[in-house]
Amino acid sequence: MNAPAVGVRRADDRAKTKISWLDSKHSFSFGDNYDPDNTHHGLLLVNNDDIVNPGTGFDTHPHRDMEIVTWVLRGSLVHQDSTGHSGVIYPGLAQRMSAGRGILHSEKNDSWTLTGEQSHSEPVHFVQMWVVPDESGITPGYQQLEIDDELLRGGLVTIASGMPEHGDDTAITIRNRHAALHGARMEPGDSVELPQAPYLHLFVARGEVTLEGAGPLHEGDAVRFTASGGQRVTATEPAEILVWEMHAGLSAA
Repeated sequence: MNAPAVGVRRADDRAKTKISWLDSKHSFSFGDNYDPDNTHHGLLLVNNDDIVNPGTGFDTHPHRDMEIVTWVLRGSLVHQDSTGHSGVIYPGLAQRMSAGRGILHSEKNDSWTLTGEQSHSEPVHFVQMWVVPDESGITPGYQQLEIDDELLRGGLVTIASGMPEHGDDTAITIRNRHAALHGARMEPGDSVELPQAPYLHLFVARGEVTLEGAGPLHEGDAVRFTASGGQRVTATEPAEILVWEMHAGLSAA
């Protein structure tokens, strides 16, 4: 059994990919930014903090055997995939793509191509997170769901989960019964309690908070917990946090 541990990872220590149309910061090894000592935490393999310029984005590319959750913080992102799904993702709309035995998809900041509205000049800022599925080779799938703004302002709300106890919650479904993603939008003074789990990952997507026992956390900071939970997170300015609760690691997935 793992001993309790709390590891703070600062925003500036993340690997970065910066090109003409993309500013991406990686919490874990990703693409050409490979670190054998930083490949995952629990079941979470990717936590990418991306800003994409208007009219640009990720061209069609493949994925396999991965549960991919996208959460937009600002702007809008167009998703299109080889199963025929397409749509515009915006703040408050949770999206999950199950790559399964293989899927092709693209993600672009060009919502006007679907809506017919005038083109815009606003970048899209989103967090994309990957967790491993329970089983490989499943049928690819897609789901999106509006998570009510008022719910997100009332404490930690389940955004995505495969855990049986969240079956009745308003959340998107992921194909891993050991993992759940929670989120909260917080005003100064608001406080939430982290769940107890063998693995937790806290990411400060916007703003600034204080973590009980660890002090201030700024935008882009993350904390990796092992055999821990119950600490309180308190906003010191308007903030948004994302928390992965994981009851297994990769070897037990």
